[in-house]
Amino acid sequence: MTAGRESVPSVPSVPSGPIVTVSGPINRRNPRRAELVLCIAAIVIVALAGAAMAVDTGGGAASLRWSLAVFAVLALLAHVAVRVFAPRADPVILPCVVLLNGIGLVLIDRLDRAEAAAALSLGKPAPSSDAAHQLVWTAIAIALFALVLGLVRNHAQPAKYAYTCGLIGVVALLVPAVLPARFSQVNGGKSWIMFHGFSIQPGEFAKVLLLIFTAGFLVANRDLFSTAGRKVLWFTVPRLRDLGPLLLVTFVAVIVLVYEKNLGFSLLVFGTVLAMVYIATQRASWLLIGIGMFAIGSVIAYNLFAHVRVRVQVWDDPFASYYTNGFQIAQGLFGLGTGGLWGAGLGAGRPQEVPFAKTDFIVATIGEELGLFGLTAIIVLFTIITLRGFSAAMTIRDSFGKLLGGGLAFSLGWQLFVVVGGVTKLIPLTGLTTPFMSYGGSSLLANYIIIALMIRISHDARSAPPPAPPPAAPIAEAMTEHIARPQQT
Repeated sequence: MTAGRESVPSVPSVPSGPIVTVSGPINRRNPRRAELVLCIAAIVIVALAGAAMAVDTGGGAASLRWSLAVFAVLALLAHVAVRVFAPRADPVILPCVVLLNGIGLVLIDRLDRAEAAAALSLGKPAPSSDAAHQLVWTAIAIALFALVLGLVRNHAQPAKYAYTCGLIGVVALLVPAVLPARFSQVNGGKSWIMFHGFSIQPGEFAKVLLLIFTAGFLVANRDLFSTAGRKVLWFTVPRLRDLGPLLLVTFVAVIVLVYEKNLGFSLLVFGTVLAMVYIATQRASWLLIGIGMFAIGSVIAYNLFAHVRVRVQVWDDPFASYYTNGFQIAQGLFGLGTGGLWGAGLGAGRPQEVPFAKTDFIVATIGEELGLFGLTAIIVLFTIITLRGFSAAMTIRDSFGKLLGGGLAFSLGWQLFVVVGGVTKLIPLTGLTTPFMSYGGSSLLANYIIIALMIRISHDARSAPPPAPPPAAPIAEAMTEHIARPQQT
């Protein structure tokens, strides 16, 4: 691998193989006007949520109004960036992101108020506002969103740097594992880089880089993955040397799991890469092999590493260790139960009783204060983003765009499933955060990059000229047609 521009096979204009092409451009009248209306609607909903929260918690209305005004300006600037750099993109993706981001800011501000009230009751000074920090990160994320849209003027551009992206992604992912604990460890996990008060999670950006690498690699080797192999029963088993990329991803995921204790990222990257392999080949054998490899690795990890056993035991029965390891998930389940169908109301619950309510367990905060219906609405918004991303991936004609768009869309939906599944005890808790809603700058920046790439793919798909009509058959091969002369009246 090299650090500069590489000689990567050019992306074919018309894909061959199992990936199905949806032909023809998608014409829409004024998609940006629809996006503007939806963004304004999202801003209004966020403002109403903030007002309801301020009424229930009391005080701080002036600072909240300023924060919401700044957020509204940032959302409109994001719309302007799409209007300038991707005028034909899907008009629904950005408004959904704006609504999720805004509701997340309101919930973080609500938890800030609870922390300030608790500190005041103990005679301590109120901690700094995380909502204000998150608003700053939102501004940086939207600026990065606009920068990516401006620099990546064609969705196939990243394919030229696929292997470089893979190298940088692996290095960024492994750096926290080799750093001393004081520079990389937070709450027992070594997934950070911290220096003089500044901290960042490189794994969030490595995720995007590894998806670009995987898409480029699969485009260059798709035919090999689709056809080579030995027939066993009803499946075509790939050759061992063709399993190299999947084995590499499995190895990196295990390294992250062992040395960084980051179960969530291991599951996220492995699942997304496996889905991209299946999209490229449409061979069920790849899915079975990947799931089998993950199952074997999970059993080995459970028997060798104590922190994995603790996660599984807490998942099995959190109330057995309620006062120790099971406290967090048990409190989250109590919060979800308290919320019921309609929720306690913004500002009327006690989500601050759940540890890490602003980050890992913001889903529990949503469930307690907005209820099952509110949490379902949030899941529907993520589902819309995911489906719109898949729609753009299906519409784009070249293989790299299909794989990258499908991988980006799947990663968002898969991450939400892992987060909600962990909080609701469907699967073991992983420590992943909810995209756009949880407190944290690294996650917000990386997810806005993902949205920028999805919007670029959507714009290119909708801007493509219609395919040329198939050539007419030679007269010698044309079918005989019976033409009746119209009767004259």
